Amino acid sequence: MTGEPFAATDAGGPARLFELDNGRGLVARVTDYGATLVQLHVPGRGGEPADVVLGFDSVEGYQSAAVPYCGATVGRVANRTAHGALTVDGEEYELTRNEPPHHLHGGGLRSFDRVVWRLVRADERTVEFHHVSPAGEEGYPGQVEVSAVYHVTGDALTVTYRARTDEPTPLNMTNHAYLNLGGAGTGTILDHELEIRADQYTPVRDDLIPTGEYADVADTPLDFRGGGPVGAAMRELPRPTNAGGYDHNFVLRGGQGEKRLAATLRHPGSGRVLELSTNQPGLQFYSGNGLSSPVGKLGRTYDRHGALCLEPQYFPDALHHPRFPSTVVRPGEVYEHVSEYRFTSD
Repeated sequence: MTGEPFAATDAGGPARLFELDNGRGLVARVTDYGATLVQLHVPGRGGEPADVVLGFDSVEGYQSAAVPYCGATVGRVANRTAHGALTVDGEEYELTRNEPPHHLHGGGLRSFDRVVWRLVRADERTVEFHHVSPAGEEGYPGQVEVSAVYHVTGDALTVTYRARTDEPTPLNMTNHAYLNLGGAGTGTILDHELEIRADQYTPVRDDLIPTGEYADVADTPLDFRGGGPVGAAMRELPRPTNAGGYDHNFVLRGGQGEKRLAATLRHPGSGRVLELSTNQPGLQFYSGNGLSSPVGKLGRTYDRHGALCLEPQYFPDALHHPRFPSTVVRPGEVYEHVSEYRFTSD
């Protein structure tokens, strides 16, 4: 499979689009620009399909700031790193401060979402991309070789990231898909019912940098253990850290290493249900607070809270907080992130 053209990129060279089909109604389309999930068609209660991820009709939309990191592979380090400061084994490094004064989602011009990945293999069920990030890129130590694999089987899309390094360096990758189970551009996600298997979260300061503490979700608007509408308690979030909605890291039960169920998302109208399983220790829940009417696929408008992100990952700013699981990967070790998005209907 060679893929179809997806327009030229600001990273040099053309981007291509690849289609995966499980033969049972689940169809994903992925581009080598940013190893990005562009479309994800899923059947509803009556068998009718809908594209449940936000995106654009050509690569130009992914190069704009309209919907940052839309469907992209994020790295080297997802989320925020305070003041772009990094210390590994006593050596200090200065990262790109692309969300001044902090570092966000791997940096600026050469973060993983902004480069064209090399195609390794592609067929109707699997596509694999490869990327080499040289030492010093966006300020990080060590050369990193990383693969991104999208695979459809049964009722699920599985995303797997693997990486090796020649020097100790932090790695914390995720996929930044914006989800709306009613269909992209069909309304808000405030009526979606969300369950997150987490008893704690990591509180943040007003600039969304963690304090380094753990806090219980009990008796707070962040308690999704029993499931409930996303919008039910949003107004009760403390200001100003709520940033107009949820943007919080949850401490998943089960720690790290073994893949287990992390969250369940339901859309009452269509009957679509997503079960998200992962081997990552945390889940960043973002309720699309920054969406502001960009025009996406098929000319549809993506309004505020028009989608949400469920991003399995290590905790934000982990290197600055000894109590958080370490993100440092060393030579000879293999970094592996596995997330499974399983769809059914009720």
